[in-house]
Amino acid sequence: MNKFRVLFMVLISSSMLAQQKRARDYGIEIGVLEPGKNNAITDVKGVKVGHTTLIEGDNIRTGVTAIIPHEDNIYQNKVPAAIYIGNGYGKLAGYSQVKELGNIETPVILTNTLSVAAATEALISYTLENPENKEVKSVNSVVGETNDGWLNDIRGRHVHQKHVLEALQNASPGIVQEGNVGAGTGTVCFEYKGGIGTASRVLPKSVGGFTLGVLVQTNFGGVLEINGVPIDKELDRLSKYSQYSADGSCMMVVITDAPLDSRNLERIAKRAMLGLAKTGGIASNGSGDFVIAMSTAKENLVPNKSESSFNALKVLRNEEVTPLFQATIEATEEAIINSLFTAETMTGHEGHTVPSIPTNTIIDAMKKFNKLKK
Repeated sequence: MNKFRVLFMVLISSSMLAQQKRARDYGIEIGVLEPGKNNAITDVKGVKVGHTTLIEGDNIRTGVTAIIPHEDNIYQNKVPAAIYIGNGYGKLAGYSQVKELGNIETPVILTNTLSVAAATEALISYTLENPENKEVKSVNSVVGETNDGWLNDIRGRHVHQKHVLEALQNASPGIVQEGNVGAGTGTVCFEYKGGIGTASRVLPKSVGGFTLGVLVQTNFGGVLEINGVPIDKELDRLSKYSQYSADGSCMMVVITDAPLDSRNLERIAKRAMLGLAKTGGIASNGSGDFVIAMSTAKENLVPNKSESSFNALKVLRNEEVTPLFQATIEATEEAIINSLFTAETMTGHEGHTVPSIPTNTIIDAMKKFNKLKK
């Protein structure tokens, strides 16, 4: 790698540290539940997120985002999980085993459509290289994707195993970088620049005090609304753009520390689609909209091997899950909106340019509808 390219990549990395303002920084408060400390999926204890961002030359605009649900060996301590398909035009790897067994045994990787195979290979390597897994001969890698081919030379397949492993190695708790990073580097949302977004909710102690976080990779369309304000109508965008230019995809990852089994996690996952709908997304024919939901409650982690023939589970009763439905809807909606506010205008493959949202105009519209915090 030449010196100019190294300098270029360093500058890109440095610029990402000065992240754009999020929705709440403008006084946009979505929902009624309180967010966690960082308003991020990492507010769930033990969750880590890492990115590898590839911005090179005129045509490469892609990357990888890794979500690690807990700090232990995930293969040996599997996570209760479910996957819900809102619309199935996508290439989510690992779905069938999660559906069958109700758990996930690897971190979750998000990337672009044609890099699912590379990410799968990387997760296999990541799992087999752990000394505790020396007897492992089968790995169910969970990899989601959206198609970033408008801004990225997707046919070049520039994501390799090393980039996935870098994202896993870089994963950390705390603040999550959003916008044009990782798997969201080259994505488009509502014909604006999309990207990675995240948000969280903490339930009142009276209903459990559990934390729930969401991370999204936004690459879809529809008729944009923000906190109930019809933005596309207010900006008169419908006269210039077709609301049916909505193909794309959205990957949504939901993690909670509430003790849930796979059945109720699937019910949680379904509610994430309601959060997407509240932003104006319509899950079009050509959109792959998938939700991966996991519970990290330690008492319910599934050991790979056990001397007992039984799993001892302690799970919430059905009627106690309703507040988590609300948390999921709110956090998903806000995560999607955060992906828009934090993303910046990008030019990429074949000179295509996708603008960031017109923040000042949107804030004016929010004021008109009295939708900003006083």
